[in-house]
Amino acid sequence: MRMFCIFSVLVNLVLNCAHAQTPVSDLLTIIRAGSLVDAKNGLVKHNQLIFVRGARVERVVDGATVIPGGVQVVDLSSATVLPGLIDSHTHLFLWGEDPAKGGYDANILNAGISLRAARATYAARRALDQGFTSIRDVETEGAGYGDIEIKQAIDEGTIPGPRIFGATRGISTTGGYDLEGYAPELTLPKGVQIIDGPVEARKAAREQLDHGADWLKVYMTHRSWLGKEGQLVSQPTLTVEELKAIVDEAHGWGKRVACHAYNGIGLQRALDGGCDSIEHGLDMTDSQISQMMRQGTWYCPTLAVYYLDWAPENTAEGKRDRLRTSLHEVSFRKALHQKIKIVFGTDMGGIPWQQPIAQEFSRMTQLGMTPMDAIQSATSRAAEMLDARGELGVIEPGAYADIIAVSGDPLTNIAELEHVKFVMKNGVTIRNDLLKN
Repeated sequence: MRMFCIFSVLVNLVLNCAHAQTPVSDLLTIIRAGSLVDAKNGLVKHNQLIFVRGARVERVVDGATVIPGGVQVVDLSSATVLPGLIDSHTHLFLWGEDPAKGGYDANILNAGISLRAARATYAARRALDQGFTSIRDVETEGAGYGDIEIKQAIDEGTIPGPRIFGATRGISTTGGYDLEGYAPELTLPKGVQIIDGPVEARKAAREQLDHGADWLKVYMTHRSWLGKEGQLVSQPTLTVEELKAIVDEAHGWGKRVACHAYNGIGLQRALDGGCDSIEHGLDMTDSQISQMMRQGTWYCPTLAVYYLDWAPENTAEGKRDRLRTSLHEVSFRKALHQKIKIVFGTDMGGIPWQQPIAQEFSRMTQLGMTPMDAIQSATSRAAEMLDARGELGVIEPGAYADIIAVSGDPLTNIAELEHVKFVMKNGVTIRNDLLKN
């Protein structure tokens, strides 16, 4: 009898999650917005009505418009309303990389796949609750195609979470990814799919695309250290020919390629190989930034993560950590000045999922980005990179009804976005801590 009761509770939980994620009708809901951030045009409108029918925005009109009777009204007249946020660089299957807790290796060696999937489910809910209604998850760190399966569970309404653009396994070369440093006679799992040569590169791309990858993620650099003259040196991985095979295959499928690249030879190969986005870009030269401009390459800097877990200052690793951060600040400012297409990304997973995702906004604005530009990087601009212009990152007719709200004004205090109070995804209210409906 006790087991039956437990089973019944679990079934009800699953059904409740499914109901919370899936619109059950095309009934009309109207949101009254006190202030509405039009991220697409960089404007703020006041006293607006957002008509939501089913999963989509039907229209946005002036608040003086007569509201028809019998319609559900969500009163956010004292709040600032924005499009749902997009984090363009996450790792659902990472659980932080605290060296005191075993670092990266513990994620793969100590946790079974069921535990990792449970943690990824938690991470997905964390993202959604914080107003990130879409994420680009840039590889599973040894968990295979788990991001696509979490995506399927969300899409079918089994669990709550954001819309996921998944990059599945990631790709690097022999000697180009963890796990490392163990006895050479041991065969250990790797955090990515290992390839050597253009034929293997193309085959890996085909395998990952065949298994549902929305993007491909390639590691163009691996370790970094201080050179003899105190400069940052990063180990290159794929050759230009290997990357070109991956990019060619992905583009043939209508997909794009994200390249992890710190600096130097590997970053240059990423650009010469035709990557679609540079991830991190810690130390980019003026000529590389110019090449990004010419090629239309996106830049996802992930600033906040590089301020965490520094080694002691008097060690080689500690000096490297501090140099990476200082160079990163310079590169970000140069990219901002040259008007490179910058999108918001955090490397969550590398950062524990318990921390606020929106802390990245404060780093971006501290380094010179305006609050509106930072918001655009996580809304309309990210949607453009994800080939979802007009559907995500905006509140306009035809867009998905992914809508959030905060109590204050994020344009005067960007940290307001760390305290999202209202979340709607696909026309379904996920949470409302602001006002009564």
